[in-house]
Amino acid sequence: MAMLAFTLIGSSWVEFYFKLRVFPRIKRAAISILPVSLLFLIWDAYAIKRGHWFFDRNQILGIYGPFNIPLEEYLFFIVVPYAAIFTIEAVLNVKPHWRKSEFDQ
Repeated sequence: MAMLAFTLIGSSWVEFYFKLRVFPRIKRAAISILPVSLLFLIWDAYAIKRGHWFFDRNQILGIYGPFNIPLEEYLFFIVVPYAAIFTIEAVLNVKPHWRKSEFDQ
């Protein structure tokens, strides 16, 4: 959980520093993050059920969601992509010429 907090705090400061407006566009981010997260959670559930994947009980809070997946794993699939969005938006803010136009192929 500490690593998730560090990841979010370590990347979300650019929202305020560069005035990126990522937070107000949360629906847009959710549309891209949630479908992919769902696929990976299904994959995790399958791997856990088959015994191919497990979580060290000493490294997690012990709060489990559906399919015996720990809370930290659910949050991972939200926090890390959101951190990536913050990073990409910050880079494009500093380097706007890196943003492709619709005419660049």
